[in-house]
Amino acid sequence: MPRVLVSDKLSTTAVQIFKDRGVEVDYLPDLGKDKDALLAKIADYDGLAIRSATKVTEKLIAAATNLKVIGRAGIGVDNVDIPAASRRGIIVMNTPFGNSITTAEHAIAMMFALARQIPEANASTHAGKWEKNRFMGVEITGKTLGIVGCGNIGSIVATRGVGLKMHVVAYDPFLSESRATELGVEKVELDELFHRADFITLHTPLTDKTRNIIDASAIAKMKDGVRIINCARGGLIVEKDLIAALKSGKVAGAGIDVFETEPATEHPLFGMENVVTTPHLGASTSEAQENVALQVAEQMSDYLIKGAVSNAINMPSITAEEAPRLKPFIKLAEVLGAFVGQVTEEPIKEVELLFDGATAAMNTRALISAALAGLIRPQVADVNMVSAPIMVKERGIMLSEVKRDKSGVFDGYIKLTVTTEKQTRSIAGTCFSDHKPRFIQIKGINLDAEVGQHMLYTTNPDAPGIIGLLGTICGKNNVNIANFQLGRNRPGGDAIALLYLDAPFPEDVLAELRANPKIVSAKPLKFDVAGV
Repeated sequence: MPRVLVSDKLSTTAVQIFKDRGVEVDYLPDLGKDKDALLAKIADYDGLAIRSATKVTEKLIAAATNLKVIGRAGIGVDNVDIPAASRRGIIVMNTPFGNSITTAEHAIAMMFALARQIPEANASTHAGKWEKNRFMGVEITGKTLGIVGCGNIGSIVATRGVGLKMHVVAYDPFLSESRATELGVEKVELDELFHRADFITLHTPLTDKTRNIIDASAIAKMKDGVRIINCARGGLIVEKDLIAALKSGKVAGAGIDVFETEPATEHPLFGMENVVTTPHLGASTSEAQENVALQVAEQMSDYLIKGAVSNAINMPSITAEEAPRLKPFIKLAEVLGAFVGQVTEEPIKEVELLFDGATAAMNTRALISAALAGLIRPQVADVNMVSAPIMVKERGIMLSEVKRDKSGVFDGYIKLTVTTEKQTRSIAGTCFSDHKPRFIQIKGINLDAEVGQHMLYTTNPDAPGIIGLLGTICGKNNVNIANFQLGRNRPGGDAIALLYLDAPFPEDVLAELRANPKIVSAKPLKFDVAGV
């Protein structure tokens, strides 16, 4: 039974979900605040469920020898060292949809608060003053709302803005024209958004490209009297530049829910009359807290029990519905990669994966990850589907993918081609109705070979006597052959043999085989066929 540690405060309903799904769970909501105690316990768990208090550092990941998945109840994963987790093959999940509405509503609330100076007017009225003329606001209707980042949350803000009769412009490199039309927004470049917007709201993750996206130069491009809202991530705005613009009047107001350093108990923005601040409340509603907790429990349980991957930061998603159908082809992709990885000794320059027929309609990102894991595993034993793409990228290996309609007798197959300085090597395979992977082509030579745990691959010129030679050497050395497949590209050309064995091929017998002048090469192979 897999074990999960919940090291931050999470709904008790979420804890029950783990139990109901067959996952053993330890609920220790204060453990995440104690780095040393968490470090001492983490090796005992397959999964770690967190919110923002637990800091999953490289040191913690190194100690988490059994950890397979980290689940963040919420969107932001700033407190997780994702590269370190990926290198160790640990899936990092978040719950990007559970608090989308809540965060979007907070941004809209900030906009109203700035437009009508509600916090300051509230404080003044509570103090017994009646400063009606002091708090002159602006209308929302007819104004231009600029949205930086039109993903899950930004798109919700966009629809709310349209409903308020605002003109909405959006900047997002991944926003298609059709999606913009569907939302009722105008897609623009960032500088145009700065130039036109009366209100600017940020809804983008913090990356190297978005860090400090609003600085002094950006503010200079904006309208005089613009109002800026950030309910996304601290670090998107250069705070000292914003403060200067607020003091000069260039920026009429700012609604800030997130800060560069949190918790922010002291800050130059505090006390400024034209600033509304909240303590990172974007996701702080009872509905959102419950939603993200339930979602992370369901996602982690589905992965640990069924192998389904949802909302992973560092791995392609695999739904619970497609997992059973995809599983045989993931194994196929893995053994194709393992074959090439075991017979290739020189550095790999390029990898191409061809998906033909039915496989082209599958989750090819997952299949690619599996193939790369098999390819690298002969050199790096603990690689998996999470870490393999990272390692391929770090090694500078070019990766390409080709999809095409059915082109042969098989409903669908996968072909892996690897290029080195010396040669190009390819192998293709498919799964039949028994869901077992089979090799159907090696070096362009057609065959039909069942995949076994122990195999022997030989190459030779097409000539009489090879079957007898292999059979004789194996027979006299008590090596039992479970299956035997031959193939050639043309009469008298290149030929191959693939033997499925009951046990590993002995080294002394391998030496005898390699010494025979009829054999060009002989390579013992091993495949993980567990569950096949």
